[in-house]
Amino acid sequence: SLIICDWGNHRIVRWSRRRDTAQGEVLIDNIYCWGLAMDEQRNLYVTDWEKQQVSRHRFGEQTGTVVAGGHGKCSGLNQFS
Repeated sequence: SLIICDWGNHRIVRWSRRRDTAQGEVLIDNIYCWGLAMDEQRNLYVTDWEKQQVSRHRFGEQTGTVVAGGHGKCSGLNQFS
């Protein structure tokens, strides 16, 4: 399968590579995703542009844990700029 950051629709979608698939499965919604990565344990790391944070999601779970940022945009050591 292919996991896509659908920024314009504020969601992360998984598309199967099978030919009979007509639409994707929404994994996470209400997110301004700018990028994502997956580790060996299938944790999904997602950047959220609006919240200025990176969160880790166990595969298949909507709610994640903030692992970086999350304190708004600015120049503090705990903030993204």
